[in-house]
Amino acid sequence: MSNLSGYIFLLLAIILGITSNGFLKSTNGFTNFGPSIFCAISILACIFCLSKAMNIIPVGFTYATYGGLTITAVTLFGVFKYNQIPNFYGIIGIALIVVGVILLNTLGKTT
Repeated sequence: MSNLSGYIFLLLAIILGITSNGFLKSTNGFTNFGPSIFCAISILACIFCLSKAMNIIPVGFTYATYGGLTITAVTLFGVFKYNQIPNFYGIIGIALIVVGVILLNTLGKTT
Protein backbone atom coordinates (compact mmCIF):
# COMPACT_ATOMS: atom_id res chain seq x y z
CA MET A 1 0.00 0.00 0.00
CA SER A 2 1.21 3.49 -0.77
CA ASN A 3 1.49 6.52 1.47
CA LEU A 4 -1.53 7.97 -0.34
CA SER A 5 -3.76 5.13 0.84
CA GLY A 6 -2.48 5.70 4.39
CA TYR A 7 -3.49 9.33 4.22
CA ILE A 8 -6.86 8.42 2.72
CA PHE A 9 -7.50 6.06 5.66
CA LEU A 10 -6.34 8.81 8.03
CA LEU A 11 -8.72 11.32 6.43
CA LEU A 12 -11.59 8.83 6.72
CA ALA A 13 -10.70 8.21 10.38
CA ILE A 14 -10.72 11.96 11.06
CA ILE A 15 -14.10 12.42 9.34
CA LEU A 16 -15.60 9.46 11.20
CA GLY A 17 -14.11 10.64 14.51
CA ILE A 18 -15.58 14.10 14.00
CA THR A 19 -18.94 12.58 13.13
CA SER A 20 -19.00 10.26 16.12
CA ASN A 21 -17.78 12.81 18.66
CA GLY A 22 -19.82 15.64 17.22
CA PHE A 23 -23.10 13.78 17.58
CA LEU A 24 -22.25 12.15 20.93
CA LYS A 25 -24.21 14.81 22.80
CA SER A 26 -27.39 13.81 20.93
CA THR A 27 -27.18 10.31 22.46
CA ASN A 28 -28.20 11.87 25.80
CA GLY A 29 -25.91 9.61 27.80
CA PHE A 30 -26.60 6.68 25.44
CA THR A 31 -30.31 6.73 26.32
CA ASN A 32 -31.39 7.63 22.76
CA PHE A 33 -31.11 4.37 20.84
CA GLY A 34 -30.74 5.67 17.25
CA PRO A 35 -27.99 8.24 17.88
CA SER A 36 -26.22 5.79 20.20
CA ILE A 37 -26.04 3.12 17.50
CA PHE A 38 -24.90 5.74 14.96
CA CYS A 39 -22.09 6.92 17.26
CA ALA A 40 -21.00 3.37 18.11
CA ILE A 41 -20.83 2.29 14.46
CA SER A 42 -19.03 5.46 13.37
CA ILE A 43 -16.39 5.18 16.12
CA LEU A 44 -15.77 1.51 15.26
CA ALA A 45 -15.32 2.46 11.59
CA CYS A 46 -13.05 5.30 12.72
CA ILE A 47 -10.80 2.96 14.72
CA PHE A 48 -10.69 0.53 11.79
CA CYS A 49 -9.54 3.29 9.41
CA LEU A 50 -7.05 4.57 11.99
CA SER A 51 -5.53 1.10 12.35
CA LYS A 52 -5.20 0.81 8.56
CA ALA A 53 -3.50 4.22 8.42
CA MET A 54 -1.06 3.15 11.16
CA ASN A 55 0.05 0.21 9.02
CA ILE A 56 1.40 2.70 6.48
CA ILE A 57 2.13 5.98 8.30
CA PRO A 58 4.21 6.04 11.51
CA VAL A 59 2.05 5.63 14.62
CA GLY A 60 3.07 8.93 16.25
CA PHE A 61 2.34 10.97 13.13
CA THR A 62 -0.95 9.20 12.54
CA TYR A 63 -2.32 9.55 16.04
CA ALA A 64 -1.08 13.11 16.56
CA THR A 65 -2.67 14.21 13.29
CA TYR A 66 -5.89 12.33 14.02
CA GLY A 67 -6.13 13.66 17.56
CA GLY A 68 -5.23 17.24 16.75
CA LEU A 69 -7.49 17.63 13.75
CA THR A 70 -10.38 15.79 15.40
CA ILE A 71 -10.17 17.96 18.54
CA THR A 72 -10.06 21.12 16.43
CA ALA A 73 -12.95 20.09 14.19
CA VAL A 74 -15.16 18.91 17.08
CA THR A 75 -14.54 22.24 18.80
CA LEU A 76 -15.69 24.03 15.64
CA PHE A 77 -18.66 21.64 15.44
CA GLY A 78 -19.60 22.67 18.98
CA VAL A 79 -19.36 26.33 18.02
CA PHE A 80 -21.68 25.98 15.04
CA LYS A 81 -24.14 23.34 16.27
CA TYR A 82 -24.36 24.07 20.00
CA ASN A 83 -23.14 27.71 20.11
CA GLN A 84 -20.35 26.72 22.54
CA ILE A 85 -17.80 29.49 22.03
CA PRO A 86 -14.39 28.80 23.62
CA ASN A 87 -12.77 31.57 25.65
CA PHE A 88 -9.52 33.27 24.70
CA TYR A 89 -7.35 30.54 26.22
CA GLY A 90 -9.35 27.84 24.46
CA ILE A 91 -8.79 29.57 21.12
CA ILE A 92 -5.05 29.86 21.82
CA GLY A 93 -4.95 26.16 22.77
CA ILE A 94 -6.70 25.10 19.57
CA ALA A 95 -4.35 27.30 17.53
CA LEU A 96 -1.34 25.66 19.21
CA ILE A 97 -2.74 22.21 18.41
CA VAL A 98 -3.10 23.14 14.73
CA VAL A 99 0.44 24.59 14.65
CA GLY A 100 1.75 21.43 16.31
CA VAL A 101 0.08 19.17 13.73
CA ILE A 102 1.47 21.29 10.89
CA LEU A 103 4.99 21.24 12.36
CA LEU A 104 4.86 17.51 12.99
CA ASN A 105 3.75 16.71 9.45
CA THR A 106 6.06 19.16 7.67
CA LEU A 107 9.24 19.10 9.75
CA GLY A 108 8.91 15.98 11.91
CA LYS A 109 11.13 13.05 11.00
CA THR A 110 11.17 9.43 12.10
CA THR A 111 14.12 7.11 11.98
